[in-house]
Amino acid sequence: MMAHARVLAVTLAVLTAPGPAAALDGSPRPAPRPDADAAAAQSPRPAPRPARQTETPLKPVQVSTANRGFQRWIDGFRGRALSQGISARTFDAAFRGVRYNADVIERDRNQAEFTKAIWDYLDSAVSDTRVRNGRDALREHGRLLEMIEARYGVDKEVVVAVWGLESAYGEYRGSTPIIGALATLAYDGRRGRFFEQQLIAALKIVQAGDTDARRMTGSWAGAMGHTQFIPTSYLAYAVDFTGDGRRDIWSDNPADALASTAAYLARFGWTKGQPWGVEVRLPPSFDHRLADRDVKRSPSQWAAMGVRDMNGRPVPDYGRASILLPAGARGAAFMVFDNFGVIERYNTADAYVIGVGHLSDRLKGGPPIRADWPRGDRALLFAERKELQERLTRAGFDTKGIDGKIGPNTIAAVRAFQRSIGMIPDGYASLEILKRLR
Repeated sequence: MMAHARVLAVTLAVLTAPGPAAALDGSPRPAPRPDADAAAAQSPRPAPRPARQTETPLKPVQVSTANRGFQRWIDGFRGRALSQGISARTFDAAFRGVRYNADVIERDRNQAEFTKAIWDYLDSAVSDTRVRNGRDALREHGRLLEMIEARYGVDKEVVVAVWGLESAYGEYRGSTPIIGALATLAYDGRRGRFFEQQLIAALKIVQAGDTDARRMTGSWAGAMGHTQFIPTSYLAYAVDFTGDGRRDIWSDNPADALASTAAYLARFGWTKGQPWGVEVRLPPSFDHRLADRDVKRSPSQWAAMGVRDMNGRPVPDYGRASILLPAGARGAAFMVFDNFGVIERYNTADAYVIGVGHLSDRLKGGPPIRADWPRGDRALLFAERKELQERLTRAGFDTKGIDGKIGPNTIAAVRAFQRSIGMIPDGYASLEILKRLR
C-alpha cells in the first residue's frame, strides 16, 4: 500500500480493498476492520463508525422477506459447508437460533461516510489514558510479555500497543455472535464470497474445539478476541501459548491472544531493534516528491539531504527507509522502516500503523509527537473524496477511477495538480485542494 500524503480519513476498515483479511498480496491478516462493538470511543480506528453503547446480538429481523431469504441461503450454505469438511453436527449446533441481523448490514452499508483526521485519531489512540493503561498492562503482564518477546522477537510494547488499539487492553472485545454476523454478511453483504470464507473458517474453529459457537463473539464484522483476529487469520496464525490444547483468544487471560499477535508480526518479518519509524524534520529545500513509500534511502543518505531527527541529529542506520507525510507538508514527518510495513499487515491504514507505533514508543518512555498538525483542516467526507477525484480527472489529472478512496493514483493526481498551480507537491488530499478545484 502506498498512501503517504493524506488526511488518514480512511473509511472503516472492512470497507477498503482488498478486504479485511487480505493484505495486498492476498494473504490473510488479523483485521483491518471496525472497532469491537462498544469500543468506539475507547478503542479508536482510523475512521470510526458512530458509537453505540450496546449491541443486541439477536435483534428482531426488520424485513420478513429478508429472513425467509436468509433461511433459504442457510439451507444452501449447509451443503457447501459440509463439502468443505464441516460436520452436520457442528453446523446444526452452530446455526441453532441464528437469525438475520439487520444491524450488521446497516453498519456495513453506512461505514464509508465516517471519517477522522489523523490528528484526531492519534489524540484518542495515544491519549494519556491509553498510555497510562498500557504501562499498567506492561507491569501486570510483565513476565508473560517477556516470555512472548523472547520467543517471537517482537517488542512487548508493540504487542501491547496493538492490544490497546484493538480492544482497550481487553476491555472491549465485542459481544456480537460471530456465526450470525458472518452468515448475515455472507448472505446480504457487499462481499459475500469473502464473508462466506470467514464463516467456513469460524465453523472450523468451533469444530476443532478451540471455542464453541455461543462463546465465539467479537465485532459485527467478524473480528475476535483481545487483538481482533478474523477467522482465517486465526486459523493461519493463532497459537496455543498456554499449552492447554486450545488457542483461546477469547479468554480473560490474554496470553494466547498476545502471543498470537506476536507470532503474526514475526511471521511477516518483524525486525527486533528496528523502529517502526522516527519523527524527523525536513529541510526547507526538501523535494516533497521524495516523500513516497516507493522511494527508499538509507538514513545516512536522508541525512545528506538535510533530514534529521527532532533533536537535529542524523537518524541511526536501522535500514532503508521512506519519508511519510500523513498530513502533507504542514504536518508531522516520519522516516519509516520495514517494521512499518509489518504493522501495516495488521491494518493498512497509515493512521493505524502510526497509532500502534507511536503508542509503543510512548510505552517505552518516548515523547509525544512534537510537530504541529494542520488542525484547521478537516477530513474529506466520502462524497467529497469522490468529488475530488471527479474534478481532478476532468481537469486532466486522471485518478484512474472514482471510488472515494485516496490511494496512490489519487495522490499522484493531487501532486500533479499541486505542481501545476505552484503548491508544494505533497500529495495531500485536503479540503483546500478540493476548493481550488471548484
